[in-house]
Amino acid sequence: MINKEVKTQSRNYTIPLITITLLFFMWGFITCMNDILIPYLKQLFKLTFFESMLVQFCFFGAYFIGSLIYFLISISKGDPINKAGYKKGIMFGIFLAAFGCVLFYPAATFSYYPLFLGALFILGLGFTVLQITANAYVSLLGSEESASSRLNMTQAFNAFGTTIAPVLGGHLIFEFFSAPDGSFSAVATRIPYLIFAGILLLVALLISRVKLPSFQTQEEEIVKGWGALQFSHLKFGVFAMFCYVGGEVAVGSFIISFLEQPQIMGFNEIISKNYLSLYWGGAMIGRFLGAISLNQSLSRGKKAVYMLGAAAAVFLVIFSIVDLSFAQISFFLVFIVLNFIAFFIGKAAPARTLSIFAGINVILLISAMVNHGELAMYSILGIGIFNSIMFSNIYTLAISGLGKYTSQGSSLVVMAILGGAIVPIFQGYLADQLGVQHSFIIPVFCYLVILVFGAYCSKYLGHVESTEAKSGH
Repeated sequence: MINKEVKTQSRNYTIPLITITLLFFMWGFITCMNDILIPYLKQLFKLTFFESMLVQFCFFGAYFIGSLIYFLISISKGDPINKAGYKKGIMFGIFLAAFGCVLFYPAATFSYYPLFLGALFILGLGFTVLQITANAYVSLLGSEESASSRLNMTQAFNAFGTTIAPVLGGHLIFEFFSAPDGSFSAVATRIPYLIFAGILLLVALLISRVKLPSFQTQEEEIVKGWGALQFSHLKFGVFAMFCYVGGEVAVGSFIISFLEQPQIMGFNEIISKNYLSLYWGGAMIGRFLGAISLNQSLSRGKKAVYMLGAAAAVFLVIFSIVDLSFAQISFFLVFIVLNFIAFFIGKAAPARTLSIFAGINVILLISAMVNHGELAMYSILGIGIFNSIMFSNIYTLAISGLGKYTSQGSSLVVMAILGGAIVPIFQGYLADQLGVQHSFIIPVFCYLVILVFGAYCSKYLGHVESTEAKSGH
């Protein structure tokens, strides 16, 4: 039962949603900086691919540890978020993430790889708290039917951060704060991460001044035990999220190394970082389109017009950000058209659209593995636009219909972000043994799991599909 004060308050959640969206942007930016750190630290400390992937292992491993702790507390003493409130949970996550950014200063000063990994672990713990609180909070800021649309919109701004990060972050680390002679030095990371910490604290200050609606229960029912695990779609959703984050992070982590391969493009890091922005920029385009496509209140005609406008606007934003000519990014137009077609085939059904997008990514990965040159490059970069709606769709499908077990289920789904720690490690090992290009067989299996999960939910979770779909089995 929701508190009466909550029931009677205004249902206009625009200001809270805008505020939380700003937070999504910032943590997307900092998360994507890992893709810059990996090749940078690999050269600085003369690491193997496997050793360099410890960056993602520590960062995303923190998601598992943090979520596991949260889950164990929730099944023994009740939901911590419901006790403290979403706002306090979000503030705590921001402060923890800012502390992780500050720890980059001693790590860079002493130029010690394990200290970098420790800073990344603390940073990951902060983002774990934000994932548990902010994603669930966005899903509550409106009806359950439009939760996927709202999450896609906030994730779109998260992707905007990941699009800017390779260009701006790469410029700061590879060029602006690098040693005068152009050599690699750990101190190049000190000032950028102090700046990130400062920005996070400014966001925390803004959130502290904004009135966020409370969704705490009047009298909390402590939900103990492992009740959330009785739902088969949640268990499958946890595995699908593991595979999605693992696949997305692994592909993003290897793009710079992939484009450096002589049989692909032979680019250096300074050029490759711009193409890395295209990978994440594709996710931004797809999430804006997903937010519109999955909005059940719009007619098909309006959806088409809004999606065309959004695609054109975001494409122009990406073009203005990356240091590439129109000819070099024009291939993206093909993927945007293909994305449109896939959305309309999906008919605004989250599960069906998820399967279609996963199937396309399997094809693109196989193309990247067997082809060379620009075709291989375009194939790997195109994956981003079809990753777009996966996080929000998997998340909302997995926790759909859990009732009082929603917070438990949410923590389990966030725990599955462990995939971002495990999958890149396996791909790194395979890259050392077989080469970077053939190592992409690992993400192929990840997207096959997502395809099957989408098909499963299409059959058994009709009540969370589009308005045309029927409730029940």
